[in-house]
Amino acid sequence: MTKRRLMLVVDPIACAGHGICAELLPEQIATDPWGYPLVSPDEIPTGRLDRARRAVDRCPRQAIHLVERAR
Repeated sequence: MTKRRLMLVVDPIACAGHGICAELLPEQIATDPWGYPLVSPDEIPTGRLDRARRAVDRCPRQAIHLVERAR
């Protein structure tokens, strides 16, 4: 069975810059001076996957998503 390689993607139109995602997953998400997320293009390590899902679920604008990374 092949391991799924997941990464985070932000919809910049939907995002309102609340910064909740960066608070929940600072290892993968930083914020710019206005509070908008700057997401690492790296794969989400297995040990951070639960926290990444929590960041996605808690986004008030549903602007951040976990997607399968292209190989």
